[in-house]
Amino acid sequence: MSKLFNFLAAFALVTLMISQTVPAQTPVAINAATTAPIGNVSPSTPASQIASSLATLPEADTIIYINPQRILNEVVPKFMPAKDVEEMRKGFEAARTQAGVDPTKIDYIVIAVRFKKPTGDLNFQPPEFLAVASGDFNADSLLGLARMASQGKLRDEKYGTKTLGLMTIDPLVQMAAQNPLLKSFTEVGIVSLNANTIAVGTPGYLRAAVDAGDGKERISADTLNSLVRDPNALISLAGTPWHSFAKSFGMLGTETTARAPRCESKIGDFYLALTMDATNFMLRGVSNADNPDTAKIISKLYSGLLGYATQSIPDATAKALLKNIAITAEGDEVLLRADVPQQMVVDLIQQQMKKPETTSPTTDKQPMKRRRNRRRTHK
Repeated sequence: MSKLFNFLAAFALVTLMISQTVPAQTPVAINAATTAPIGNVSPSTPASQIASSLATLPEADTIIYINPQRILNEVVPKFMPAKDVEEMRKGFEAARTQAGVDPTKIDYIVIAVRFKKPTGDLNFQPPEFLAVASGDFNADSLLGLARMASQGKLRDEKYGTKTLGLMTIDPLVQMAAQNPLLKSFTEVGIVSLNANTIAVGTPGYLRAAVDAGDGKERISADTLNSLVRDPNALISLAGTPWHSFAKSFGMLGTETTARAPRCESKIGDFYLALTMDATNFMLRGVSNADNPDTAKIISKLYSGLLGYATQSIPDATAKALLKNIAITAEGDEVLLRADVPQQMVVDLIQQQMKKPETTSPTTDKQPMKRRRNRRRTHK
């Protein structure tokens, strides 16, 4: 089973592939010798093109977009020693040869979360998860490799025009007998959505992904537009926490009985993205506050808390890091901005990874006393 999980995780998170091919290292100072890209650098993709490629995904309440090509070609070479970058290249070449997938040619990785309405008997249902990867690889071939890696544990289920590969996770089945909340996670599946797109996740969400490919209940345009505000982001995140709460706790009805919403508000809807230029990491965030007055109140509150935290932290590097964060109000939104020098991040990581030298107390050894043996005299 561990082989299958390693294989599936390779498509969910490119960073896991990195950790399997290169041992962990302390970040190095940024220099020109370590900035060569790992693969061929692709030109920036317009936001409209990214949104179009994601438009066939199923509905999502929280979604994360990962740009593997920028991370591998621009970030990793700056923060890893050249020797380790070269070892990574060799590992990726081996993955391309053996599995037919080159991580540097993955167009995107998306991780989505969908919250569910309560059951008809008013029981809370845990959310569903989905990871989708698309790029220059053959999805059907990867699905075949997954079947081989599962050693017969992956069973087929025909759904619409697709065939899902499902597997039961036995340890979780036993745990779910005592904790019903784990029941939703006792099965995981994989499916080829098209020639170069593969998905891994909970079976119900995989079926929804197949339906979305056929035009049913697709992700909303508002969510996509929020997610790709900056098409050059390394990682971006968008979500609707209030809607997710309302759905999970019956405010929109149950699986069997619908209920009209009493308060349609986008308050709390958020967007967060991390990107970079030649010298800085740039964090950008937006949160909907419903109206300009509420936005100003929230921004003042957050700014005050940030100022207090900055003063309370004794570490000079962390203090300088927090001083780069600005929180403002603009219209009915609260904006977060932070431009952090890349070298500052490296210095902070190095500082945190340094282990304090521990000295064991020295004890003076007492000289060993020699025992005298007395001769016994017999009278």
